[in-house]
Amino acid sequence: MANLFSINSVGESLVRFLRDTYPEPLRTDHSCEFRQVSSAELAAANDMETAVTLYLYRVKIDEHMRNTPPPARPAERPLPLSVALHFLVIIWADDALAEQTITAWVMSQLNQHPILDQSNLSAAGGWAREDVVHFLPFELSNEDLMRVWDALEPSYRLSIPYVARVVRIDPDEAEAGVPVVASRMRFGGIDETAD
Repeated sequence: MANLFSINSVGESLVRFLRDTYPEPLRTDHSCEFRQVSSAELAAANDMETAVTLYLYRVKIDEHMRNTPPPARPAERPLPLSVALHFLVIIWADDALAEQTITAWVMSQLNQHPILDQSNLSAAGGWAREDVVHFLPFELSNEDLMRVWDALEPSYRLSIPYVARVVRIDPDEAEAGVPVVASRMRFGGIDETAD
């Protein structure tokens, strides 16, 4: 089970995966930076070098996994919070060839490797062996996509919506200790005078 840093860990893990797998012919032809950005960073980014940015624009409680205990979890422990993370993968490039080539490569990588597990999720998230996050394309209407961009300062850039599910955030650990048991017992002798 993951901790409070798990949301950031998913984004950083995906950025690291893309950075590490960016192939040599593309590195030479289209040098590219990979990073996760906040709303404030995106608002300030009017003109960026060639880059792929990952922008988290929505966090939603996962309706399919709400109140569902994960496997191998003791029944007496509180349930984790299950969330779905909605990202925009944004391509920043000055020419059409770079923009479209990098877009095709990113989409191909995410199609071939849609699962993040403990082996490629950053340790900061406190992931358990059974934790798995699926990174899948998400259908976002043109109107909704334009609403996101209208709320931001920079002009529209080529964006691909994805969703990461299921990210489970463990509840705070309860104090460990011996359970309190209270009982009252009264022992008395037998009244021999009663007949």
